[in-house]
Amino acid sequence: MASTLTSILLHITFSTKGRADLIAPEHERDLHDYLGGICRRMASPILAIGGTSNHLHALISLSKTVALSDLMMEVKRDTSKIMKHKVPLFQWQDGYFAFSIGQSGVEQLRAYIAHQKEHHRATDFKDEMRALCRKYEVEIQEEHAWD
Repeated sequence: MASTLTSILLHITFSTKGRADLIAPEHERDLHDYLGGICRRMASPILAIGGTSNHLHALISLSKTVALSDLMMEVKRDTSKIMKHKVPLFQWQDGYFAFSIGQSGVEQLRAYIAHQKEHHRATDFKDEMRALCRKYEVEIQEEHAWD
């Protein structure tokens, strides 16, 4: 019997609408756990997750049967619902950033995600995304990247 084997590793990041500081430390764990549950349900486990009060980074192993756009629609829709119970004005930005990585980059990315709070003492979200786009050789269109 033939089988299909894949390894589709993605570095995904997205922010709250307007980078508003809406993810309080006391809500972080619940948000991360809930997001992890959505990804597991869609056979796309999270390998690392972290962020700040206004954005998230996740390392996800995308299922061979799930489109990234479908995963992100589910993640953002369902996490918005749970977060609105805690923060009524909660919203995610409309888009997201997603970059493919190889297995050799996993440990470095895990460390990067784990140290987001320290990283953002010196770098804001927009500068971080500009740097990631340069690193992954993705042309950023500033007029559409920030909402």
